[in-house]
Amino acid sequence: MTFNFFNVRKLYTKTALYKNVQLTKDRFPNLKRGSYAKVDSTDVEFFKSLVGVNNFITGEEVKSYNEDWLKSISGFSKYVLKPKTTEQVSSILKYCYKRGIAVCIQGGNTGLVGGSIPVFDEVILSTSAMNKIISFNKISGVLVCQAGCVLENLMNYVQNEGFIIPFDLGAKGTCQIGGNLATNAGGLRLIKYGSLQGSVLGLQAVLADGQVLDCLNTLKKDNTGYHLKHLFIGSEGTLGVITKIAIQCPNTPKFVNVSFIGLESFDKVLSFFSLVRKEFSSSLSSFELMDSVAIKSVQKNIGIKCPINDDLNFYVLVELSADNNYINHSIQEFLEKVLVEEIILDATVADQPSLIQNLWKIRENIPESLLRYGYVYKYDITLPHEFFYKIVPDIRKRLEKLDVKAVCGYGHLGDGNLHLNVATIEQNDEIASAIEPYVYEWTSDYKGSISAEHGIGFLKSKYLKYSKTNLEIDLMKKIKNNIDPKKILNPYKIFPQDDIN
Repeated sequence: MTFNFFNVRKLYTKTALYKNVQLTKDRFPNLKRGSYAKVDSTDVEFFKSLVGVNNFITGEEVKSYNEDWLKSISGFSKYVLKPKTTEQVSSILKYCYKRGIAVCIQGGNTGLVGGSIPVFDEVILSTSAMNKIISFNKISGVLVCQAGCVLENLMNYVQNEGFIIPFDLGAKGTCQIGGNLATNAGGLRLIKYGSLQGSVLGLQAVLADGQVLDCLNTLKKDNTGYHLKHLFIGSEGTLGVITKIAIQCPNTPKFVNVSFIGLESFDKVLSFFSLVRKEFSSSLSSFELMDSVAIKSVQKNIGIKCPINDDLNFYVLVELSADNNYINHSIQEFLEKVLVEEIILDATVADQPSLIQNLWKIRENIPESLLRYGYVYKYDITLPHEFFYKIVPDIRKRLEKLDVKAVCGYGHLGDGNLHLNVATIEQNDEIASAIEPYVYEWTSDYKGSISAEHGIGFLKSKYLKYSKTNLEIDLMKKIKNNIDPKKILNPYKIFPQDDIN
């Protein structure tokens, strides 16, 4: 079963909040363009002849490719190339490598850290025209597809065959599977199906010099040395362009149940989580936390009413999925018990698709509801469960004298992924300085990760040191320099500026 989560691309186009977007080079004046070649008329003619006029984008249409959906990053690329095949990608990169032209790799452009946006005038290589499903094996459950396939389309395709894609994202209507791999996206059901790396059996990628690395394995077991596919999962387009993917898909669970529960404290949330995981370990597929600020934002700005008491401090959405119907009866008994024990204060349960979707809409509309205030500082971090929410009241106190509309925390408690959001009327340097680098220092002090799902991209590059040791960063640089010595792939991403040029 899949759910109709919000489409982030539609989100910012219908919410006209950011009219004047400052160029990244102006916002960060100390940033320097690398010594890359500038595209000339000869290059333009080559690109047109290779991908065709219809897949060579220039002029006003390029603007949307130059901005992220939060409107926090803005480049000034003049050209977008939309290859349809691995061979075309290979030809593009071989040419750019020889000429020294920088290339920005872009999928669905739904990231939050500027990883798929040009910083200066890099040529944009969009994978959106590479959207073919190549094969699906009903016996093994292995899907092979091109990198530009939209996640929701893949979900619908395998669902018709009795299977599911083993992860789900709020941006599924826009995000592309290649971008999901490039950022190692986690999503809503990691607690049951594990990380994306574990579900990807193989991939095909084009290196900076145009060589095609074919690791498109469809076997579950292949113990033959280095698993090179892992270099590209989470590499954010800095090592190569992923063009094809093989994914292991599990069978669709026959029964799904969703509960929406209210609690008075985070300690109660942790107690409830431990009990749920112990009672429903094999069928627990999502455990989402939302604080009262997030719920009130959805009610006020979107108009979706909370289905239970709306005056509580915390809410959780629990999804169970299984091949037998015991979960519906068991969850009712379980909730009655914890209600009597005052671990929870209120709850409602749904096992029909339309009712399930209504409960999910509350969680899925939190990001849009916060954007309605004007601007949102978004932080995607991982923390140990016991410290999962501790940073939220800390940030509230830190910002209490500034013009902030809302500070809230929500996210995937099951895997420790907190979405910390600070909503304001507009972008403000004083507020930004009060949050960063404090939020990353805090996360590091509590042994967390500064990026749970969206990667490092451009915006977090100078904070990489808070999650990686010097040795780890040094090894990452060596890999980058060996595979892409001219550094033409997604420059200015992951590594600080001084480490790239």
